[in-house]
Amino acid sequence: MRGVYTSITEIRRNIFTEIARMAYGDGDYAKEIEELPFKILPGEQAQYRDSIFLERAIVGERLRLAMGLPVRTAAESAPISKGIEECTKPETYYEPPLINIIKFACHACPEKRVVSTEACQGCLGHPCTVVCPKDAIHIVNGRSVIDQDKCIKCGRCVSACPYNAIIKQERPCMAACGVNAIGSDEYGRASIDYNKCVSCGMCLVNCPFGAIADKSQIFQLIQAMKHGEHVYAAVAPAFVDQFGPKVTPEKLRAAMKALGFTDVLEVAVGADLCAAEEARDFVEEVPEKLPFMGTSCCPAWSVMAKQQFPEYAHCISMALTPMVLTGRLIKMKHPNAKIAFIGPCAAKKLEAMRKSIRSDVDFVLTFEEMMGLFNAKNIDIENIEEEEFLSESSTDGRNFAFSGGVAQAVVNCIKQTHPDMEVKVASAQGLEECRKMMMMAKAGKYNGYLLEGMACPGGCVAGAGTMVAPEKTAVSVKRYAAKAEKRFCTETDYLKDLERLEE
Repeated sequence: MRGVYTSITEIRRNIFTEIARMAYGDGDYAKEIEELPFKILPGEQAQYRDSIFLERAIVGERLRLAMGLPVRTAAESAPISKGIEECTKPETYYEPPLINIIKFACHACPEKRVVSTEACQGCLGHPCTVVCPKDAIHIVNGRSVIDQDKCIKCGRCVSACPYNAIIKQERPCMAACGVNAIGSDEYGRASIDYNKCVSCGMCLVNCPFGAIADKSQIFQLIQAMKHGEHVYAAVAPAFVDQFGPKVTPEKLRAAMKALGFTDVLEVAVGADLCAAEEARDFVEEVPEKLPFMGTSCCPAWSVMAKQQFPEYAHCISMALTPMVLTGRLIKMKHPNAKIAFIGPCAAKKLEAMRKSIRSDVDFVLTFEEMMGLFNAKNIDIENIEEEEFLSESSTDGRNFAFSGGVAQAVVNCIKQTHPDMEVKVASAQGLEECRKMMMMAKAGKYNGYLLEGMACPGGCVAGAGTMVAPEKTAVSVKRYAAKAEKRFCTETDYLKDLERLEE
């Protein structure tokens, strides 16, 4: 579903736009939010579900999450606006959990099952019955029928069928979760184990019913700007083409300043510093002090690695992430500034919620949420007059956006100072593959290695808050990165500040 504009996408973006439009205004927020479901879904006829009332109830919960408010259950008697007074404070942080399931929007998909479809041709050989180890498949009226009570979901019949008529179905959100955090509640609806969840957001973008959503700070960010705060936007390198193929970095800076941002900087500058810090640590610590070192920039990967492999938590780099380093760079020059990280990642919201990070990064918005601000203010990004983009990062820093780019940046940095040093690298994308990589490291297969983990398949270009197909974005980012005046992170002018930023 990534990169495909569906009705779920349309509703989600309409909600972001309406919340932004409401925040920019000075009306009665409690009254306005109660009316928004009727504005977003007008009329009397349902468009997507059995009932227009159910559709509007789901939109109401999505509006609450977009305000940073908790979801309600169907049993609660409370208006959509309940708790909205807290949202009007620009310093408000949303309370966990970040990723939420709107229960009455969940389809209660089966967790896992093997089914024979109408494509069955009733062939003479019936290989499906032959390979089944549990005698769970029988021929009824010439076609295969699977006894779900006997089936162990081994998939042998799936492989044996010459017509591909037998399929294995999995709940999409569960299949997308690389940490096995999604199960079922007593009604068969999806349920998240927050002790396992690392807020990568992959369940969010893979639910075909739009039942999963994360909280947002759209409203709080706009309130801060309306209160006269100097808010600087730190934009992640995966921004290329997210707002349209004609939107150049120069146009994006002009458009964001038109929204009320004081200025715009590249997070790739912080990526340069992150690569330099990890390169230094790798040279000093691997393998003498640490058997291997994992990169730090992806919060979902690093949290997963530390949670599931606590005995190797010290092997995950302690380097500050590009987001935090960029925030500190800005606040070093502008102590009273507020920082808004604009990127592809849901997990960055979780990272910014940590008490140790709150003073460095004040707001986190995804690209998709950011588009809601542009729509709310009717800014024509493609045709806006350009402003010079603050292009101070290297090719390596910009390449952090896709899988393999982080490790390559660190290797390139090491080669600049230790040209004869061999650096062995292993990388994984998607949390399930990351877990397998850590299992290999635990077994001693990656001693002396630099491990790069990316929670999203493809890297940051595939984050939950992106709007373009990951493969297309990766190509665009590589092209943009190649235009950087600096090639390696060692060439950045900010290396002199790294020691102060680490304090």
